[in-house]
Amino acid sequence: MPKSSAPNKWIVVVTVIMAALLQLIDTSIVNVTLPQMMGNLGANLGDISWVVTGYTGANVIMITLSGWMSSKLGRKNYFTASIILFTIASILCGNSTSVGELVFFRVIQGIGGGGLLATAQAILVDTFPKEELGKANAIFGMGVIIGPSVGPTLGGYITDNLSWNWVFYVNVPVGIAAAILSYLFIQESVHRLKTGRMDWLAIALLVVTIGSLQVVLEKGESEDWFETRYITYLTIAFIVAGIIFVWRQLKVNDPILNLRLLKNREFAVGSFFSLVQGLGLYASVFVIPVFLQNMLGYTAEQTGLILLPGSLAAGIMMPIVATIMKRTRISPVVLAGIGFSLFIVFVWQLSGVNLNTSPEDFFWPLILRGIGLGLLFIPLLTITIYPLHPKDVPQGTALMTTLRQLGGAFGIAAATTYLSYRSVFHYTRLSEHINIYNPIAYDRIKAATGLFISKGSDMLTAQTQALAAIKGEVYKQAMLLTFNDVFLVVGVFFALCIPMLLLFIKREKQPSAKQEEQALELAME
Repeated sequence: MPKSSAPNKWIVVVTVIMAALLQLIDTSIVNVTLPQMMGNLGANLGDISWVVTGYTGANVIMITLSGWMSSKLGRKNYFTASIILFTIASILCGNSTSVGELVFFRVIQGIGGGGLLATAQAILVDTFPKEELGKANAIFGMGVIIGPSVGPTLGGYITDNLSWNWVFYVNVPVGIAAAILSYLFIQESVHRLKTGRMDWLAIALLVVTIGSLQVVLEKGESEDWFETRYITYLTIAFIVAGIIFVWRQLKVNDPILNLRLLKNREFAVGSFFSLVQGLGLYASVFVIPVFLQNMLGYTAEQTGLILLPGSLAAGIMMPIVATIMKRTRISPVVLAGIGFSLFIVFVWQLSGVNLNTSPEDFFWPLILRGIGLGLLFIPLLTITIYPLHPKDVPQGTALMTTLRQLGGAFGIAAATTYLSYRSVFHYTRLSEHINIYNPIAYDRIKAATGLFISKGSDMLTAQTQALAAIKGEVYKQAMLLTFNDVFLVVGVFFALCIPMLLLFIKREKQPSAKQEEQALELAME
């Protein structure tokens, strides 16, 4: 297929960035408006949480299917249809009058969103000549990195100034413009994989596997995990359906998810690291907004502004790392090792946060995280993708993205559970010192009791209020210690990842200059 003309190429860049931002921003923008949705729709926390769970589950399922779907329907048709479906679902979400309607339309929206990000990079590869692809990828990468940080900021502004419906309506003009541009300027790929008939049994198994796992990870901690019967049943369903799905994909001639690509050693190791990256990175990113909002009292908009410089640093690093890899012989494994090391410094610096920590104290750690992100993703993607034939790239990127998303779900679930159980441990340990036999605690209780008596409470009431106030302070300290522990645990996790990079060079096979150039074209996502 001939490459697009000069003006059209950059229109394609704008198109795929717009489409990718629809999915990336919508993943985080909704979270900050959930309390307003609860009040407006008369829903409880358990009901409204399905707004997030339903979208995420549908999104991961479609990411898994995106390689097969783009080959079956044509990359341009699938991409454009996904934008249109996402936009229509956004309108329906904004018009919802009950939580049931909203959850249903969010699932539809997730189906549309799953086909956007996983397909966008392949479109760029087919559109640009080799000498210009790095520049296009750099611009696209900046948009992809910055998008998730814009979501909470934009969501916070909408929550403070408009109704929750507008977190969905803002998608409409962007979606319409992206769909028109996609239809007019995106061309079909010549590297189109042959596909067979739709395997409905495999689709059903995939839905059960991903859907069950997503619900278990989202609801497990709040439902006390396997103490709740339906969590146990869904775990069994996930394991059984997952095993059968894998077996069937290895058996059929035209699988919807080509697991045979894992026979390639480099791709298998890279896919493993996609899971590892998702687990560690999502856990660390999840904890920071929770700390800023719950412990320091920042709004969602303020939190987004604190996170923004680190995201900008990551976006700027994308073209720099690509240039380093193209013009030097520095091993991608070395660059990835430096990236992991910067992440260790990032979480180590945040492991000492306290209630007096200022926004400025987060600036440099997050800048280090952004630099580490650029040094980590592009090299690992490069040495993972270069062995793949161009026709296998959509299936390969779909598999890697799915594993990264699942790793992220595992990471967030693990962080949430650790926060819950570790805070109980610290609270119990600190509470042991609150008694009249501890001179320091006794003086604090006595002073607090006197304060409440001075405000009009009788002795018994004042003592109860004093104990409650001190226990509240103890709970804050327990949570603070818990957040410090989480950052340390994530740091240990990243440290353990560095030796695993040796898996890439156990059987040293240096890619040729041509292979490296091709890999760089496919690497940035």
